[in-house]
Amino acid sequence: MRRTSRKIMFSLMASLIAGTTLAGCSENKAGNNTPSGSDTASESAAVYPMKTDSTLTYWGALPNNLTGVKSAHAEVPFYQEWQKRTGVTVDFTAPPANQVDESFNVMLASGELPDMLEYNFFNFPGGPEKAIKDGYIMELNDLIDKYAPNYKKYLHEHPEVEKMVKTDKGSYYSFPFIRGDESLLTFQGPVIRKDWLDELGLPVPETIDEWTTTLKAFKEKKGAAAPISFVAKPRVFNELGNGAFIGAFGVTRDFYLEDGKVIFGPAEPGYKDFLSLFRGWYADGLLDKDVATVDSKVMDANITSGQTGATWANAGGGIGKWQPILKGADPQASIVAAPYPVLEKGITPKFGQRDYAFSTGGMVAISATSKNAELAVKLLDYGYSEEGNKLFNFGTEGVSYTMEDGYPKFTDLLMSNPDKLAPAQAMSLYIRGNTMGPFVSDKRVSEQYLNLPEQQAAIPIWQKTDMAKYQIPLLTPTPEESAEYANIMADVNTLVDEMTLKIILGTEPLEAYDKYLEKLNSVKLPRAIEIKQAALERYLKR
Repeated sequence: MRRTSRKIMFSLMASLIAGTTLAGCSENKAGNNTPSGSDTASESAAVYPMKTDSTLTYWGALPNNLTGVKSAHAEVPFYQEWQKRTGVTVDFTAPPANQVDESFNVMLASGELPDMLEYNFFNFPGGPEKAIKDGYIMELNDLIDKYAPNYKKYLHEHPEVEKMVKTDKGSYYSFPFIRGDESLLTFQGPVIRKDWLDELGLPVPETIDEWTTTLKAFKEKKGAAAPISFVAKPRVFNELGNGAFIGAFGVTRDFYLEDGKVIFGPAEPGYKDFLSLFRGWYADGLLDKDVATVDSKVMDANITSGQTGATWANAGGGIGKWQPILKGADPQASIVAAPYPVLEKGITPKFGQRDYAFSTGGMVAISATSKNAELAVKLLDYGYSEEGNKLFNFGTEGVSYTMEDGYPKFTDLLMSNPDKLAPAQAMSLYIRGNTMGPFVSDKRVSEQYLNLPEQQAAIPIWQKTDMAKYQIPLLTPTPEESAEYANIMADVNTLVDEMTLKIILGTEPLEAYDKYLEKLNSVKLPRAIEIKQAALERYLKR
């Protein structure tokens, strides 16, 4: 969602939710209806492929890697194979690229919902429990218990994940994307042109002072117009939410934990120190002058043309995308991971990117108006079966992978695509293992997907943080708190975005930060923290 429309959209959703309840839907209570552990598969368990004449409807975005490659799910071999293996015909609808939230809101307002919704329901005001209460999606406890033996078995064997995927009331609401190994939780961080560093006789920077020295050299000696830059979508400096650069000052751009208490980084003194740093970098021409408008295409162009020498990126969609292009133009070119910056050498970074085992992207819920819920559950449960897990992670044997000594190895169709597609693009045609979806990811995908030396070296570098100590679990306000929290945070985030940009770009003095703190209090930030703290305490009791 665009930053400028954020508050308007939150208000729209609050009004929509308050005034609309879909006809024919009733609220389900969790009670004791949780999936009953490792019971043997019920008599209603699916045998694939199923025999059915029913067609299911499914709404969800195509993977970003397929932008410009395919325009519809029906054109993608993976979705064709999924239907063939399960015996279920699925009519897919995809929202326009980069308009998921807007399209989702319009769809809710229309009252015409498909059987399945691939959407991050943590973005729904009040979270999934509110979506259940208001009659948009089903509580799935009974359906999972009866018709999803594979998913039920996984939850029984992984209680730490089971705690994450239900609400405070014990409601199961989706078939989620689950990262199946600790090594898969970290995949993003700072990146920098290593060949430039070598040419200039500079080390990979670790401290903020070293970064300042390095960026000055990139500008003055390499002619970089934007020595460091960040993608501005969906929010300017959104990528710093995990603690890149800002974390050196002991805060993030979001909520985090400190001694069991919920803290909001932009209201802490360290945030002012971060603003001072970036304000100075911008004034000195070290930070991209167009940082407020950079999108992913501009970033690609800036990195590969040598206009930008450092940013924050994924190991796959960043290093993996840019490295081959850079090498094609200059065999010595190299872009590598850098540690999360600190103020003093030898200090372990406090924050860094670290996902949850349950990742909110890729979850699929069943709409409360679906008349094919049983079939939809059986279709989605396939992704957690042994066969389905292989399809989602590796695709079709003999096409996208072959078994070599018990290891599913991707074929050249993916890794050296004859149509010159990048591995990330080719993979997204045949698997979902390099994106997200209703299945458990396999680390053997990452081992092959991140096949460049620079990618393989990146993950251990980015993992060296203390983020696990400060990370807040995935929380939801109660339905009663949801509208209040959403309205507060719409105002808070608008203020933070405006304050951050104006101070960094120099349109307001650094001292304006103190006035913004007063405004944050006036829009009830303390109440939002209180709601978040209460949600944390409920989560710990699940």
